[in-house]
Amino acid sequence: MVMRVFVAGGSGVLGQRLVPQLVARGHQVTATTTNRAKLGLIEQLGAEGVVMDGLDADSVGEAVAKAQPDVIVHQMTGISLAHAGKPDLKHFDRWAVPTIRLRTAGTDHLLAAAVATGVPHFVAQGYANWNGIREGGWVKTEEDPLDMHEGTPAYPAMAAVRHVEDAVGRFGGAVLRYGGFYGPGATDDQLVLVRKRQFPLVGDGTGYASWVHLDDAASATVLAVEQRARGVFNIVDDEPAPESAWLPYLAECAGAKRPMRVPKWLARLLAGQVVVTMMTEGRGFSNAKAKHELGWQLRYPSWRQGFKEGLA
Repeated sequence: MVMRVFVAGGSGVLGQRLVPQLVARGHQVTATTTNRAKLGLIEQLGAEGVVMDGLDADSVGEAVAKAQPDVIVHQMTGISLAHAGKPDLKHFDRWAVPTIRLRTAGTDHLLAAAVATGVPHFVAQGYANWNGIREGGWVKTEEDPLDMHEGTPAYPAMAAVRHVEDAVGRFGGAVLRYGGFYGPGATDDQLVLVRKRQFPLVGDGTGYASWVHLDDAASATVLAVEQRARGVFNIVDDEPAPESAWLPYLAECAGAKRPMRVPKWLARLLAGQVVVTMMTEGRGFSNAKAKHELGWQLRYPSWRQGFKEGLA
């Protein structure tokens, strides 16, 4: 069935992979951007481009009302250099402010517009990279709580992720907890650090992370749209892995020297507690639910394949 799909944040790194997949399936797509200069890009992807400020309720309401969509897909974040500046995990609470606002006020504006316009379905971006609860095993399902990291600079961002899940859950929509993105344009900042040997192993590198290629994240999103999925889904690849496995392999694929190793106390001093926790205690995620309930099949089942092909 052809659907009218409204992709908020359609000019972002994931939106640029998602919009063409939706168009290829025959859907009519309206995609938003905050930058008028990107309207041409959106049109090249096969969608109708709209300039929208996700933090302005009137702007959101007008854009949704004009599009009259069957489903809203919330992909708005503010983690690009243009919006947030250089990544600063030591001051996570400050660096993440643009994304926090889009995941709180931006989500609320989109949901209000959905209610006002009678949009029956809603799909939103969540997060499942290293932020599983730090107890028990190293790999978490949707039944396990997320780690809120209370008392650290990561807490406001984690609270914003919870807000998305709670608000979209009350609406009856789906939240897709994407793993760490990689693919075209997604890891450029990290690769610069890796090649400069400024992305070290911390301690024994025992903290787990989950990755997902942008194309696989997009294909899962298409399934959630078409199946009118409800609930929370971990959208990650088949191989959650510790930093000690994926980081040296990323460096090898990038043609860089092996990462240096720094003790936890030094990493805490230089980069802050959030980075130390991430690299030594982080928990990854299982994708079993998404594969079973959505019928999701990954083009890149492992970051090993994806890193190698993407950086060859």
